[in-house]
This record gives sequence, structure tokens and C-alpha cells, in this order.
Amino acid sequence: MARKLGRATDQRMAVLKNQVSMFLWNGKLETTLDRAKEVRRLAEKYITLAIKSYEDVVMVKKTKTNLKGDKVEVEFKNDGVKKLNARRRLMSCLYDLQEVKGDKEKNSDYKARTKDVKHPLVEKLFNEYAPKYAKRAEEKGQGGGYTRILKLGARRGDAAEKVILELVD
Repeated sequence: MARKLGRATDQRMAVLKNQVSMFLWNGKLETTLDRAKEVRRLAEKYITLAIKSYEDVVMVKKTKTNLKGDKVEVEFKNDGVKKLNARRRLMSCLYDLQEVKGDKEKNSDYKARTKDVKHPLVEKLFNEYAPKYAKRAEEKGQGGGYTRILKLGARRGDAAEKVILELVD
């Protein structure tokens, strides 16, 4: 049974969507125990979805005209059907977080670095987490278990159990 977390449905779903997005982006989240359990449930589903479809890639050839007017055949990597469906599902379930500009990074360098990435969080799931956890599942012979909860103790004021939710290496 899903936890209500003391909120109306629309507020609860918005809080969970925000916390799952921030958790997957940073790899760590400090929150209450009940929220952490709900965030963990959703994050594990999203990582599993990425793992099952990250290798589905189709190579496509297109002809383009260069500056001289010559027709050149260029090869592109497109998402396959499974990966495209998974990408769209993840984009609907997560907020679209943007890459942060570095402290001493120039605007031109930042734009060059982020030029090709339209949805950084979804790309991080497919390019970073999925291969890492697929390899881990292959080695250990089990799926799941991508997160851990570390208890910190009671919060001052309302005595809610504080925890750190983090991704396992």
C-alpha cells in the first residue's frame, strides 16, 4: 500500500517526482524515512527500465549535402523502439533538470559541453547508471538493490526519522 505522506495526491506526486529527480541527479538525498522508502521504490523502477532498454540502438544512414554541394552519406545512432519508449516514459515521470555551469567555466565552454544533451537526467540514466548496474547485476546474478538507506536519527522538532538515501556503487 502506498504511503500518503500527509499530502493531497497532486502535491504528493509532485514532491515524489521532485525528490526522485534530485536523487537520481545527485546520487544522494537526505529526507524522512517514509519519503525515502517511496523515492527508493520509484527510483529502482526507473533504473530497471533504463537497464532493460539501454542497448537498443539502431544505426541509420542519411544523405546530406555539404557546403560544396556534394551528397555525403552520414551514419547516425538512433534509439530503437524499446529505448525510445523507455526514454519517453522516463521523461514523463521525472523533471527535466539541466546541467549546472561550473564556477570558472566560460559561457562558450558550457554551451559547447551541453550542446548535444537535451535531457541530461534521462541521458545520465541511460549512459551512466544503466551500464553500471547491468554489469553489477550480471556479476552478482541479481537485479535490483540499487539503493541503500542510512538512518540518521530523529529530527529535532517533530521527531521524524531522518535518513540518507544513496545509490550503491
